[in-house]
Amino acid sequence: MLSRRHLSIRVHCKVIFGLLLLAGLSLSGGLLGQKATKPLRVQSTDPALRLNGFETYLDMVKGSPFKALNWSHIGPTNVSGRCTDIAVVSPRGKSYTIYVATASGGVWKTVNEGTTWEPVFERAASTAIGDIAIAPTNPDTLWVGTGEANIFRSSQAGCGIYKSTDGGKTWAHMGLADTYTIARIIVHPQNPDVVYVAGSGHEWTDNAERGVFKTVDGGKTWEKVLFVNERTGAIDLVMDPSDNNTLYASTWQRVRLRWNDPRNFQGYSAGGIFKTADGGKTWKPINSGLPDGPYRGRIGIDVCLKKPNVLYAFVDNYEIARQPSAEEGRDSYGRPSSGIIKGATLFRSDDKGETWTLVCPTTDEMKKYMERHSGTYGWVFGQVRVDPNDENTVYTMGLALNISHEGGKTFKGTYGTHVDHHGLWIDPDNSNYLVNVNDGGLGISYDGGKTWRGFTDNLPVCQFFNIAYDMATPFRVYGSMQDHGSYRGQVLQKKDRRTGKVLEGYQAVAFEQAPGGEGCSHAVDPANPDIVYSAEFYGRITRSDMRLPERERTKNLLPATYPDEPPLRGQWVAPFIVSPHNNETIYHGTQYLFRSFNRGDVWERVSPDLTYNTAAEMGDISYHTLFAISESPLRAGLIYAGTDDGKVQVTRDGGKTWSEIMSGLPYQKWVSRIVASAFELGTVYMTQNGKRDDDFTPYVWKSTDFGKTWVSIAGNIPFGPVNVIREDPVDKNILYVGTDGGVYVTKDGGKAWNVLGGNLPMAYVLDLIIHPRDNIIVIATHGRGMWAIDVEPINEKSKRRPWWWED
Repeated sequence: MLSRRHLSIRVHCKVIFGLLLLAGLSLSGGLLGQKATKPLRVQSTDPALRLNGFETYLDMVKGSPFKALNWSHIGPTNVSGRCTDIAVVSPRGKSYTIYVATASGGVWKTVNEGTTWEPVFERAASTAIGDIAIAPTNPDTLWVGTGEANIFRSSQAGCGIYKSTDGGKTWAHMGLADTYTIARIIVHPQNPDVVYVAGSGHEWTDNAERGVFKTVDGGKTWEKVLFVNERTGAIDLVMDPSDNNTLYASTWQRVRLRWNDPRNFQGYSAGGIFKTADGGKTWKPINSGLPDGPYRGRIGIDVCLKKPNVLYAFVDNYEIARQPSAEEGRDSYGRPSSGIIKGATLFRSDDKGETWTLVCPTTDEMKKYMERHSGTYGWVFGQVRVDPNDENTVYTMGLALNISHEGGKTFKGTYGTHVDHHGLWIDPDNSNYLVNVNDGGLGISYDGGKTWRGFTDNLPVCQFFNIAYDMATPFRVYGSMQDHGSYRGQVLQKKDRRTGKVLEGYQAVAFEQAPGGEGCSHAVDPANPDIVYSAEFYGRITRSDMRLPERERTKNLLPATYPDEPPLRGQWVAPFIVSPHNNETIYHGTQYLFRSFNRGDVWERVSPDLTYNTAAEMGDISYHTLFAISESPLRAGLIYAGTDDGKVQVTRDGGKTWSEIMSGLPYQKWVSRIVASAFELGTVYMTQNGKRDDDFTPYVWKSTDFGKTWVSIAGNIPFGPVNVIREDPVDKNILYVGTDGGVYVTKDGGKAWNVLGGNLPMAYVLDLIIHPRDNIIVIATHGRGMWAIDVEPINEKSKRRPWWWED
């Protein structure tokens, strides 16, 4: 396998996208109930269906019998999350208003330079934000482009561009719904009706709605003024400050595969820089001096305000630099290397882009520095800013925010912020005033980056992947967060600070670090809340005893393999469970299912490879792996397993024999969750997620015959993807699902669904739990932290006798 930063250009690209748009697919039905008799994979939901689905969702919120129930944000209050852009009202001093765009938590606004923040864009078909812009002629006119252009594996698709004319109080959808990712918005400095948009296109599939778009009527209509091909979109866009008809656009040819990060495949050559001098009517390529087309990855561009003949281009360069040393044999995720590319390279033009000159790296010292600039994922960054008042001061964004005062010849990092940087605003009236966004939130510097002021406590936009709970009193929830590692926090009833009186809802609290890493599933021993299991990224697994000193508490548990066996493949967030029958029996999923009877000290493999195991689909990201495991609470050894490549299998004898159970299911849809019923032995529930096909159909399934046949119970859920399903602990007819558009509940086994709660923002709910003792639902969102709600009004647990009770 090859890592992104360590790779050979000779990479096969047997792309299996292109199989298939099934005619007549409806968003909430189309494929459901049909048998997949041919290997077809549904792709690319019509964006109009997504927009209509969102309107249906809003109507469902208003009509929900549970609309009076309110979710409580429970934290963390000490961790923020990935932000993608900022827009600052200037001149600073007359205003202290800042807008921040977040990767999956909408848009937030402060009017007091960060003392307080409020969400102003949290109810839309997508709250994943790519860019935000303020009209120079009116600070109340805002444009928001949805869809993060950085295309992480956990990024969510956008649904077009929105406009506000009242400082974010209200918004109107203005089109471009099929772009899915928007990288840059440029508003004309004199005419606010003229707007340019760089659309980078779908993340997972090819599509035509990408390139540079222009409106001259405030967004009522759009013209695509620059288009290269259906895999090449516009990733950056700047306007010449001395000539409003001159713009520069950079293009990026890319697609994300399930098994590879974005990269330059054989045959790629469409990335580069284009220039127009007539407001987008005509464009010409301006790549003289840049790397050749096959080696040009993502490109960031900027132009100096005071000297507009000076431009910088920050290129992710795929030319091979050297072979790795023995110490560099594996990257930070443990993936093997087979060549180090040049990666981060900076070019400068002093003639408005007609020619380019490499300015960094040109020395051995800077070559080493720039090799480390972006880690193994240069495609994430690609941002450059030039000081508006000094053409020789330039910033590049990577793991660190880097600054050069020598025209890019040498760089040094600025420190005091979180890592992984995505945006920077430099005050044109005071170059020492900087506003930066990164994976940890937003920071402000008043001294040119020497020191920083951060906002982790009042910008709650952290991105959880999952959730687990313990049986402590009060109980704690665990989760892993994008770029922060793993955290846990207590779920506490709200109380009046003065009187101590118990109030409705739950407190927002600070979380503490927990065992595990950034992509990590947790399980806690139900009999001992101090024993915590952590399945870290790509299948590593540990057991921690929280009673011990930190250096002594954790033991690695990854099952060993023989030298002649294939290496283990674990998902980014690998599945792991404690058996409901014995707290010392645990299961762990890679491409195989493993079982241990002694808490992970000794393992046995209890399955063959349960995936498709397609050799042509093995890349630098683990794929063809297990993602969902469930053991029946009613029968030990009755185990269901679902994979990221759409296979579903069952064993009734603890792994001795396995049977495929995929009749009637869509082909190769990621199995996001599988749940064996605690009420009926043959009943099992499953959800599938079509995100990686740009498919937003809600896939929710039920079987009453151990998976031999499946029936869709998606019902009236208006859109997906669906990430999780849970069975109520006291009523077999009550089910809960978490989707990329909130939480739904049914009280009749899936015939009719209702939105749960009336106050939850449009949130990407990746996981949820129902605490069996305390009867509280807690959800993990990717962009808005964790939220909790009392389940008593739904299942009336306190009024029920146990299910086994007989009069």
